Amino acid sequence: MRHFLLSLACLSALNLSGQYAAPDTDFGSPLDIPLILAGTFGELRSNHFHSGIDIKTQQRQGLPVYAIQDGTVSRVKVGLWGYGKVVYIAHPNGYTSVYGHLQKFGPEIEAFVNELQYRNRSYEVEAFPEYGQLTVHKGDLIAYSGNTGGSSGPHLHFEIRNSLDEKPTNPLLYGLEVRDATNPTLEGLYAYPLSENARVNQSEVRVEIGFSRQEDGTFLADPVTATGTIGFGVKAYDRQDMAANKNGLFRLRQTVNGQLLTDMDFERFSFGETRLINTLIDYPYYAKYQGRIQKCYRDAGNRLSLYKTLNNEGKLDVQDGLSYQVEIVLADLAGNETLLRIPVQGQTQQVLALREQVVTPYYVRADKPMGFELGKAKVFFPAGSFYENTYLDLGSEGDVVRVHDPTLAVDRNFTLSFTVSDIPEPERKQLFIARLDNRNRPEYYNTYKRASTFSIRTRDLGRYTLAKDTVPPTVRPKNFKPRQWLTHYRYLSLEIADDLSGVAEYSATLNGEWILMEYEPKDRTLTYTFDDRSGGTPQCELEVVVTDNVGNSTSYQATVFRQ
Repeated sequence: MRHFLLSLACLSALNLSGQYAAPDTDFGSPLDIPLILAGTFGELRSNHFHSGIDIKTQQRQGLPVYAIQDGTVSRVKVGLWGYGKVVYIAHPNGYTSVYGHLQKFGPEIEAFVNELQYRNRSYEVEAFPEYGQLTVHKGDLIAYSGNTGGSSGPHLHFEIRNSLDEKPTNPLLYGLEVRDATNPTLEGLYAYPLSENARVNQSEVRVEIGFSRQEDGTFLADPVTATGTIGFGVKAYDRQDMAANKNGLFRLRQTVNGQLLTDMDFERFSFGETRLINTLIDYPYYAKYQGRIQKCYRDAGNRLSLYKTLNNEGKLDVQDGLSYQVEIVLADLAGNETLLRIPVQGQTQQVLALREQVVTPYYVRADKPMGFELGKAKVFFPAGSFYENTYLDLGSEGDVVRVHDPTLAVDRNFTLSFTVSDIPEPERKQLFIARLDNRNRPEYYNTYKRASTFSIRTRDLGRYTLAKDTVPPTVRPKNFKPRQWLTHYRYLSLEIADDLSGVAEYSATLNGEWILMEYEPKDRTLTYTFDDRSGGTPQCELEVVVTDNVGNSTSYQATVFRQ
């Protein structure tokens, strides 16, 4: 039964939000299996909010995916990363549904994409069909679920967007039924001194606050002593029934002495603001520990539209001698809630943990462009690169340039340039700009080469240098051997790899004719599926050419036979 029932979860969500109710869309389900989520809408991801829901596909690929309503294919794309194989369907009611990480498309869409791939001689393609060119009806087979693109396991990434402004909206608001009777889980509580003279538990820096579960199921924090302007942050996650995945929250509310300070939820957001997630979380903590503390207050540079209510920026002004009762409610879309109470006492206190004052010659204003020379390198930060004014740690040591460190969030791409005038031109071809990890291993960055200047555009802070790649890629067959008969084979596959700069492009021919080979970079596999383009001669001459990002190339040739 491929229908959504208007679930109690949806009704609860509409009551919770109070400001946004989706119309009766009569959407169907994209899958005909019980829907269990591996990821929720708005979930905190690396540098972005999750723009849809991830539906488990029983650890399998190849499950039928259905159109949730009548419509027309407005966009289709095949990419190595991101959503991989993805199809967008525009519906007459003003919404667009998105289906990502697909294994393959339905027959009509697959034929359209395949023709485009052969015309462009490229596995990666993108198209925007004319309105009505590829029409679908509710319940039509449009694709099969898979694991393509930036997916870490088989699942269906599913979105519902407003067709006019392309803002993603929470799919669970449209009646999608997912069993959920589980309260959100609180993992950690943190307090932040925010004003110049603020203190929390004798500290001028972030402190972790203990808490305990009470008999009624609520949580009570250890007493907090503070003065000045402070804020709180939580580490928390939500779980749906039948799944162990730690998914994102739907709503967070914070009150002080019964007065609402913060009320935010994940009904919808704009792709243009998604990178502002780095202002919602404690980014230095995330960069160091890979854990996400969600702030209950709004910090500098935070322009998110997620807040329904935000008084005093969600911050608490604590005065000496006064008591405060802070309550934080974590809620999911089904209406399950977790309540945390925090007793705060205003009290002047001796400081034991001092705030570190870092002053360098490299001061940047968030609203101004700024450039610096670093030996043989230059770095330029456009206005808006950072969320707030800051001092940067810049310098050069030998051939390595230091561009601060990764604990600082960057919003816009900056430019890093190296002068290579002292390097002979023949040697420059195999050079590229690399970022060094903690073990001094170089990572390739897309390098623009103009005369005697190499440059990159990136948001990644860290240590950079010039690296050289002289080793061509490797190519080896996986499921066949040269001169083997492949009569009963549906496909042949090869493994391609490059040890440093990475694979940039590949091309394959069979008996001199270009053939479509699908590339899966996660397991470094090229796959060719035999079809009517394979030719009618038993002897097949295969050639695969693979080139890395600095131009080193390898040609693999083999003869195989097929009746």
